[in-house]
Amino acid sequence: MSVATKSDLESNQAAVVAPAEAEVRSRGQGEFLYFALRSKKFLFSVFILGVLALIAIIGPMLDSTDPILYGQIPDKGPSMDAGYWLGSTLNGQDVFAQFANGMRATFFVGFLGGGLAALIGMTVGFVAGYVGGWVDEVLSMLTNILLVIPTLAVLLVLASYLSSEQRGVPFEAIFIGVTSWPWAARAIRAQTFSLRNREFIDLARLTGRSGWRIIVQEVAPNMSSYLFLTFILLFGGAILIGASLDFIGLGPHTGYTLGLMMYESINNSALTLGIWWWFIPPGVAITACVGALYVMNVGLDEIFNPKLREL
Repeated sequence: MSVATKSDLESNQAAVVAPAEAEVRSRGQGEFLYFALRSKKFLFSVFILGVLALIAIIGPMLDSTDPILYGQIPDKGPSMDAGYWLGSTLNGQDVFAQFANGMRATFFVGFLGGGLAALIGMTVGFVAGYVGGWVDEVLSMLTNILLVIPTLAVLLVLASYLSSEQRGVPFEAIFIGVTSWPWAARAIRAQTFSLRNREFIDLARLTGRSGWRIIVQEVAPNMSSYLFLTFILLFGGAILIGASLDFIGLGPHTGYTLGLMMYESINNSALTLGIWWWFIPPGVAITACVGALYVMNVGLDEIFNPKLREL
């Protein structure tokens, strides 16, 4: 009778554990899909965001007109015959071309700005919450300082030193990302602080794994739903901040966004002149996009949290 070696026992254990883990993972995915398809809030938000994303993706392909190119027919209402699907501006510019390109830039600002803010916030929050001590104190102090710095004032200072060519959509997205992460960092720090003394974290330390591996392999997966909800809020916040900066004239001078579209319409007295097709589409799109993201957040919270699920 042969004696089983340590490697044989480990391989047999892995063979038993692997199917169990796969079953749990499959069950979790199936459970999420089941409740997601039953959530009216989630499905409604996915539909709205899908329509807007479709416009952002294929809109500029359907109408390749330069959004800032002056046309021959000014102040034209929406018409399929004249080629102006959403009408033209006071200067004859194609409103649909502006809307489609602005929608694409708005999603870009949301993804880049929200993604960058989520990345910084998660890094700071994980490190502060897991390491603790003086590291936590320094990072918390930095977070609190950035929380009270007015974003608008900083942008005014930066705008005075940057040329119009440098103030593009990427700069706006990056600026939003590096100034929007503090609240996320504080929230993630609190969650990480509550997890770092759990038994499974202590067991991970006993195996000799480094702090970063424990954060990536143990802490972050147990907060995956919370992190995803945080990203959605940062995504919507980035879009809203970008639109607000554009609307008051502090947005990019290169590229075209929905906020810049509203800024130009108001400056050209579109409301007074009754050119409603110039300012209503971007306003409705921004409201629908941000609103759908927040509705999705509520829907996902109900899906992830068994206590809030609608059976």
